[in-house]
Amino acid sequence: MKGPVMQRRGQVDGTTTDQRLLDSRGPSDWVHTDPWRVLRIQAEFVEGFGSLAELGPTVCVFGSARIPVGDPSYAVGEQVGRRLVEEGFAVMTGGGPGAMEAANKGACQAGGTSVGLGIELPFEAGLNEWVDVGINFRYFFVRKTMFVKYSQGFIVLPGGLGTLDEMFEALTLAQTQKVTAFPVVLIGTEYWSGLLAWLRETVLAGGMILEADLDRLVLTDDVEEAVALMSAARSSR
Repeated sequence: MKGPVMQRRGQVDGTTTDQRLLDSRGPSDWVHTDPWRVLRIQAEFVEGFGSLAELGPTVCVFGSARIPVGDPSYAVGEQVGRRLVEEGFAVMTGGGPGAMEAANKGACQAGGTSVGLGIELPFEAGLNEWVDVGINFRYFFVRKTMFVKYSQGFIVLPGGLGTLDEMFEALTLAQTQKVTAFPVVLIGTEYWSGLLAWLRETVLAGGMILEADLDRLVLTDDVEEAVALMSAARSSR
């Protein structure tokens, strides 16, 4: 027997599970096997759930890590973080530089809860200095689960592939009713208008999505409008 699995004849192992566990002389390749990864994945979920369960009302702010300090979008990110805190929200970002740093900075300087959920990448140097509650994840899908589970809405600043991935992930989960619908606000009409036009004129026109799917997205340049939509969604819950 191998735990709940029966083995006979040529399938019988020559050693026991306990023996392999306690024998430190063996190779270390086992730490890179899929069963061991399952435990790491489980540990990341447990750590995330345990750290974030008591955050209270939270809004996720997405945006590019490549937005420099001094860029107009950076200033908008700071304003978003500050205004969300003033309305009683914790602010959650991907914890990196750029737009994420800006929102964390605004939230931190306003005296609110500034959360960063980082990801292990070869070209980023960890969480920004304005994160007060931070978790670094190995796995994107665990991190995405935390974004969706603990947020009541998303505010999306200009961004690249990662930002688009997070935005469309949220929209897909809402469209397929995997999660309760929540507001998704895009800030930056000049930046996002082309994408929305393509969705309407090509994707919607081709019957690939419904009008209701597009209605989930709100486009604005007004931070106050974006924050008001988050507050209204909180009140309707």
